Amino acid sequence: MKRFLGVAAAMAAMIGFSGGAAVADSISVGKAVPFAWTFIPVDIGLEAGIWKKHGFDEVKIVGFAGEAKVQQALLSKDIDYGLASGPGMAFNAKGGAGLGVAAFYGAPRNLAAATLYDSKITKIADLKGKKLGVTTAGSLTDWLTQRLSQSQGWGTTGITAVALGGLDTSLAGLKTAQVDGLVLATEVTYAMEEKKELKELYNFSKLVPDFITHVIFARKDLIASNPAQVQRFVNAFFETVAWMRANKAKSVEISSRVLKTDAHVMARVYDEEMPGFSKDGQFDAKAVALLGESYIGMGLLDKKPKDDELFTTKFVPAK
Repeated sequence: MKRFLGVAAAMAAMIGFSGGAAVADSISVGKAVPFAWTFIPVDIGLEAGIWKKHGFDEVKIVGFAGEAKVQQALLSKDIDYGLASGPGMAFNAKGGAGLGVAAFYGAPRNLAAATLYDSKITKIADLKGKKLGVTTAGSLTDWLTQRLSQSQGWGTTGITAVALGGLDTSLAGLKTAQVDGLVLATEVTYAMEEKKELKELYNFSKLVPDFITHVIFARKDLIASNPAQVQRFVNAFFETVAWMRANKAKSVEISSRVLKTDAHVMARVYDEEMPGFSKDGQFDAKAVALLGESYIGMGLLDKKPKDDELFTTKFVPAK
């Protein structure tokens, strides 16, 4: 009998380590910005019971004012996981505390260049010599601004990127003419178009169709000490994405409540942005190569980094 109990205990421990229901973890997840719909799987997974199913009893969600803040929080261990950008992986190669563990969003159809509704700027050509507000230096919004300028033949400085932080400060900067436009989440633009406050000039999915817009970051020390938890996190995230695909109405309802945006706007966002989510988190080689080149072009790195300095593929495809 004692031997049976010992074997049972060992099996229970194994189940807990592999991600079964016996595991009960509390984790913290940081979003680069709190208002982006592409980060909503964390919230939806909570309401759908998916995080709990994968052994996460408590998931604390923290919204930041840009990419750099997420990387700082990983370094200080204030968060365990971060939802941020592909360009943000450059921080990893510069000694950052995080590492990419899954690529969860492709072309940046979730980001747009926008300006005031009554602005005389009506097309991309009008942005030459102008300023666009971005979240932080080195962020995805910063990179896209420079890339857009280059695509127009203006070099990297034809449009000036101005780091303004979060949504409130960015909108204030636009309204006080500190900048001429903003790089914003598409859903924010949609909502403010309804109120005739902003208008969309350009969707960035046209600029870089082969891209990694968003990545799940995990702390390097957590990857080393608790890889089973990291695998459960990745699995839970992509199970949530699959749930969202199968449950539009409920996903829209939760999104509307969390992001405080009208349901009909969220339905439009869902239709536009849902196709951009990866099904399993794998890193596309062509997109990774483009990112590597971009790090040099932006002056973030002196040379193209090795893939293992940016991300690990041991947790994808998600199971």
